[in-house]
Amino acid sequence: MMIGLGTIVNAAVVVAGGVAGSFIKNGLPQRFKNIIMQGVGLSVLFIGISGALQGIYKVADGGKLDRQYIMTMIFSLVLGGIIGELLDIENKLEKMGSWIQSRFMKSGGNVAEGFVTASLVFCVGAMAIVGSIEDGLTGNATTLLAKSILDCVTSVVFAASMGIGVALSALTVLIYQGSITLLAGFIKPWLADAVVTQVSLVGSILIMAIGTNLLEFKRIKVGNLLPGVLIPFVYYIITVAIGK
Repeated sequence: MMIGLGTIVNAAVVVAGGVAGSFIKNGLPQRFKNIIMQGVGLSVLFIGISGALQGIYKVADGGKLDRQYIMTMIFSLVLGGIIGELLDIENKLEKMGSWIQSRFMKSGGNVAEGFVTASLVFCVGAMAIVGSIEDGLTGNATTLLAKSILDCVTSVVFAASMGIGVALSALTVLIYQGSITLLAGFIKPWLADAVVTQVSLVGSILIMAIGTNLLEFKRIKVGNLLPGVLIPFVYYIITVAIGK
């Protein structure tokens, strides 16, 4: 699959959903929105589980399955969670979004409000970051394609009340997610395949957490766990430096 395709599709469906939603007066009925969100939540959860299993298991001699990177996964999530909690990433992201939105809502009209609100919802989240990194490192855009479905529904609902400005947020999605994907692709040649697999594994665990949040099982502060994705990078750099 072409690297960056997930972001392109994501931006395209935001435009389509925003345009479609601007012609709908009352938005989607709540019962349709609920069942669609549940369907997407189950899909995201399954994507996370399958990605995690793919990263953990390898075929050993004799065709048996052997586990790998278990300790790396645990260490990354625990240490990353501690770092994220100390930095209070989740709360800061929410506060930043509220601040930006309030500034634009004071000075702008419906177009500005729709653009800023939708941009924040589509970009300030773990799914956009993890999905973009995964796309850049492995060329797997499955996470971003699942996010595209979610964003399409959301853009229809938003545009029904805030207008065509929601469709313009596709530009933000394109620049934000595209930049992360390009950066991940740029550093990939300097990384060992094992590091890419470990990053993807930790990212898949976070995707699972996003799925549980969408299904409203238990609220997990995924934002505070985001530093865990960087732990395999840091560990690899340290080991390379020590080796030299």
